[in-house]
Formats: sequence, C-alpha cells, structure tokens
Amino acid sequence: MRQRVNRFIFDVDGTLTPSRGIIDSEFHDWFLSFTHNNKCWLVTGSDYPKTLEQLGKDICESVVTSYNCNGNDTWFKGKRVNSSSWVLPEDAHHWLAEQLTFSGFPLRTGNHFEHRPGMVNYSIVGRNATKEQREQYVTWDKDKDERNYIAHNFNLLFKGITATVGGETGIDIAPTGKDKSQILCDFNKDDNIYFFGDRMDKDGNDYPLAQLVKYPKPVRGWQHTWEWLSWLQEQGIAS
Repeated sequence: MRQRVNRFIFDVDGTLTPSRGIIDSEFHDWFLSFTHNNKCWLVTGSDYPKTLEQLGKDICESVVTSYNCNGNDTWFKGKRVNSSSWVLPEDAHHWLAEQLTFSGFPLRTGNHFEHRPGMVNYSIVGRNATKEQREQYVTWDKDKDERNYIAHNFNLLFKGITATVGGETGIDIAPTGKDKSQILCDFNKDDNIYFFGDRMDKDGNDYPLAQLVKYPKPVRGWQHTWEWLSWLQEQGIAS
C-alpha cells in the first residue's frame, strides 16, 4: 500500500506575507528551512515576478512548484513550464470598465486591469495605489461590500468566466474552473494536503481549492501561518 505523504500548499498574499508586501525577514529564514524539510508548493493570484519580489529567489526555487496566476502560469526552479494564453472578452472588459464609473469610492490610481497569463486582476482603486490608499479602499470595501457585489453580478452576466475576490483590493477573473483548484491534477488523491490561505470564504479565491483538500487551514496573516506550522512540527506532522 502506498504511504500517504503530507504536502503543504501556500497562498502568498496575506498568508506568507502582508498583502502586496515582502516576507518578514525572520519568518523568511524559518520558512526557507521548512521548505527544505517538507514538500511545499505555492499557489497565488500574483504573477511570478511579484512572487519573486515578495518571497525571494531562494524560497521560490526551494518549493516544488510555484503556481502563479491561480495556476494558469506554472514555474519550476525559476523557469516557466506552462502558461495560458486566455484573454478577457471585450464585453466583459467593457462592463468592468463601467463599474469604475459607477463606484462611489473617490480614488482612481490607474492600472485597474492587470492582465496576467490566463486571468485578469481587476481593482477599483487601481494597482498603482499607495499603501495608505489601499487601506482606504479596504475600509470602504468592508463597509460597502463592493468587491463581492461586483463579482456576484459579473458571474450572473458572463457565463464561462468566474470572478472571485482576491487579496485586499482586487478581483480575480478567469475562465470557469481555471482557479486554484486546477493544480490538484498534479497531486495524488491519497496525499494528505494541508492548504494555507487567507481567503477561504465562499467569495474568496482560495475557496475552490480549500473545498477539495483534506486539511484546509484558513489563516489571518503570516503570523498565524507560522503558528500553525510550528504546531504541526510539534505534533510530528511536519518536519
């Protein structure tokens, strides 16, 4: 009988790092050691250059695979091995552009559509926002629930494409089924998979994968991830 193997999959923003930020230096060294002693994977909505900026080359190349753009752009030891050429349809792009006009949030910083392999990250405040401007939008969105509202209506209007809330300010948009759960085709169904992510709520981009693994671990930030991993080591589940 095949021995079951513990495997560890990690979201990045809000799970290993502050959202859009760089990994804490002390946690970086600890987590790098963890990846050397355990089978680890990354799965994030961000593109590889951003993940490289956030985690560093050593972590990105010590994990088994970095699944970027929700698994639509795959990297192994710093080299791209697979990438989707999907493009957002014009009518969907036009509808999202209209939402920029309709939104009551007062700031627009530019780069509202970030086209990545196999997906688009859409943001009302824009990817050019400063940390303070992002925080303003986070507060706004918690009160208005704008991203969930936009994603819900988008999904009603456009069949074959799915919008999910990701990170603090964005919405991830990709062909239906081309979400984080697609990476499971590279795993054995008997493996014990521990998946750590900060958006496992129903509208979050970690949700599709979290529903399919044996041990989903919702976290409140990188510190919480560290606490979980330390506990797993104490229990002998992780090395």
